[in-house]
Amino acid sequence: MKKLLLTSAALAVLTGSAFAADLPTKKAPPAPPAPAPVWTGFYAGVNLGGGWNTNTGRSSIWYPDAINGGNTLWTQNSGNGFGGVLGGAQVGYNYQFKNIVSGVGAVVGAEADFQGTNMVGGAAPKAAGLVNIPANYAPATGYQTVIGYQNAQKAVPWFGTVRGRLGLTIWPSLLVYGTGGFAYADVSRNGGLLGFNNGSATQTGWTAGGGVEWMFMPNWSAKAEYLYTDVSGGGNNNNNWLYQNNLGLGLNSVNNHTRWNTVRAGVNYHFNWGAAPVVAKY
Repeated sequence: MKKLLLTSAALAVLTGSAFAADLPTKKAPPAPPAPAPVWTGFYAGVNLGGGWNTNTGRSSIWYPDAINGGNTLWTQNSGNGFGGVLGGAQVGYNYQFKNIVSGVGAVVGAEADFQGTNMVGGAAPKAAGLVNIPANYAPATGYQTVIGYQNAQKAVPWFGTVRGRLGLTIWPSLLVYGTGGFAYADVSRNGGLLGFNNGSATQTGWTAGGGVEWMFMPNWSAKAEYLYTDVSGGGNNNNNWLYQNNLGLGLNSVNNHTRWNTVRAGVNYHFNWGAAPVVAKY
């Protein structure tokens, strides 16, 4: 009798366990994966930084010398540096490719920016010995030295760039990129005859550099960037008739390059218009 009771109890326990195993469970579904940063789409942002030059470039002009006769050569010595603070805004578009290798993706895009600056520098005009070519110049007589003004100050009130970008997402949220393209700038110089003539021009050229950008939260990224810029040419807008129509020999001639470095930080908002949504799979 005792053996029969023990056998019946064991069967009841085993039957209850099997029945419980067949009941539906109430376990929570697995958490969806965090959405990967989406770089594809339009973006816009602001930036702040600083600029400094490596070489101001040389300025020169032959001007009719009413005092000494003939033509006198005015020059600005190169190497007078300038620098200052800059800030502005940028807009652009990125397109993100699928991973080119495990964990590494590619991003291509284009960006345009406009900067206001207080970059200024150089040397104030000062008295110096200048080369004067007499009206009756001949190799036998040569030229003469006359007293005039030399050196000038330079400013870049604003500049802008239009660039391509090519980068790698070494992490889904971190983009490392190179960039380069077209640059333009307003370059102003003062100096020359009697030390008060001004010349300003919109010079054009190129820019190149690179940076890093971090998507620190959905739709928002922060970036740090370096650019080297070189512009030249543009002719002159002068306030003195002696500098009009000087055939490229003036304060902002085709040979007078303006070069500077830029380091800036900024934030961008990514609109992600038309980006494919991330769908969690269970």
